[in-house]
Amino acid sequence: MTQAVSDRLRRRRAGVLLHVTSLPGGHGCGDLGPQARRFADFLAEAGQAWWQTLPVGPVGAANSPYSSPSSFAGNAWLISLEDLVEDGLLEPADLAGEAAFTSGRVDYAAMRAFKGPRLRKAFAAFTKTGSPSLWAGFLAFLRQQQDWVEDYATFRALKRHYGDERSWTSWEPAVRARRFRSWPRDLLQAIGQEQSYRQFEQFLFARQWERLRDYAARRGVGLIGDVPIFVAHESADVWAHAELFQLDSQGRPTVVAGVPPDYFSADGQLWGNPHYRWGLLKERGYDWWLSRLGTAAQRFDAVRLDHFIGFENYWEIPACAKTAREGRWVGGPGADFLERARRALPQLELIAEDLGCVTPAVVALRERFDFPGMRVMQFAFGADRQAESFLPRNYPKRTVAYTGTHDNDTTVGWYNDSGAAPGARSLEQIETERHKARVYLSCDGSDIAWDMIAAIFRSQADTVLVPVQDLLSLGSQARMNRPGTVTGNWEWRLRQPLDEPLARRLARLTEESGRFGETDVRQDDRSAAHARS
Repeated sequence: MTQAVSDRLRRRRAGVLLHVTSLPGGHGCGDLGPQARRFADFLAEAGQAWWQTLPVGPVGAANSPYSSPSSFAGNAWLISLEDLVEDGLLEPADLAGEAAFTSGRVDYAAMRAFKGPRLRKAFAAFTKTGSPSLWAGFLAFLRQQQDWVEDYATFRALKRHYGDERSWTSWEPAVRARRFRSWPRDLLQAIGQEQSYRQFEQFLFARQWERLRDYAARRGVGLIGDVPIFVAHESADVWAHAELFQLDSQGRPTVVAGVPPDYFSADGQLWGNPHYRWGLLKERGYDWWLSRLGTAAQRFDAVRLDHFIGFENYWEIPACAKTAREGRWVGGPGADFLERARRALPQLELIAEDLGCVTPAVVALRERFDFPGMRVMQFAFGADRQAESFLPRNYPKRTVAYTGTHDNDTTVGWYNDSGAAPGARSLEQIETERHKARVYLSCDGSDIAWDMIAAIFRSQADTVLVPVQDLLSLGSQARMNRPGTVTGNWEWRLRQPLDEPLARRLARLTEESGRFGETDVRQDDRSAAHARS
């Protein structure tokens, strides 16, 4: 009998945080092909039970995975060209050109210029000579994902037709409002081929993702995903379900999301996402949200609910505001929504990203549903009154512990911060935190990343997850994201696969700390789960 996923996050286990784009190879960007399988091999050899990624949807503004044009679709740039050769949709000669990507970072413009024509060539081959099995898989995919895939494909086709820089709110009224019977025939003809191509992209992504998930399962590795609480305004979600968001008559947000001043920004963070009409969602049984989580459950074994605080209360900012300081707290859907989600998806384990303005009400909501919360060790040495809770000696057992996250500097970068760049920490604060860290860890700071890794591994937290940058003791140049900035983020990637000495070192610590258990993900369990989905 298949074990409930919730039982797996109660086991004493460990894993690694690495976004797929950060893998080496892949023609300018990491993908779902050979290097992803090789990373799953590394995790298995190192005794790791989990691989956590960032959101895997199409990237949006500033290439952020947290600002996607769809909460359901997959990122087509993660499709492996090597695997398309195996499927007979490309020729080996189509792969030539990886050597041209020499920057060591994700070059989004060059990657798109290289992969885009090849993905379209694969589509042309599929439409002309695709095998019966591929066609059967494609048609089955369209049936299974009909709740979202046609809306997404139509939205992307319209964006290409009108211009990607043009907001959907400026389209003709009939198109903006989705009055399909009033659409001109020439528009339908103009976007038809592009709609089919976008559906084909999603089929390829789903096919390759399932292949990777099955491979990881055979190696004993589960996948943890990330579901942002908010969605981008320039998305198929908002266009197709405008009634679910707080918009004006032209489709523009009236209030937007963000957070008040915090550790990352003195002015707070003005994200700009439209807020939900939670009252209407409740009347509809939270159908859109449950469908969204159901899609996540098809891809992942557990999911981090980003900005969990927003389900209890969220920061509402007038759309005309210049900074997030002008916002106010508004009550969220709370237990009513989470109870519906648990009943609908009992097999999906949820992790509460409960960082930030954590009130007693937020804690009570998380504890009511027994979701593991998060602890980030980099926060343990500040002057904040909550800092003590981030020390490993104070971690509750039902916790997912990190040295840092994608929004933090790397641990080495955090420790060696000069205080010269604009930020929330003064040089005096940095020196104080360094001293506290050395005292707590009984170390001299020369191997600070691994000293902190060892500390969270030896804590009583059920789950520990380490950014791969910390495993490699990399500095600030390897940072993934700087909240409040819009350039230079989401570009870091591994230059080469992780090696055996690193796997052995991680395996020793995993075993010493009692986190090296029996295989948690079995292929027979995955097959049974897939058959039910």
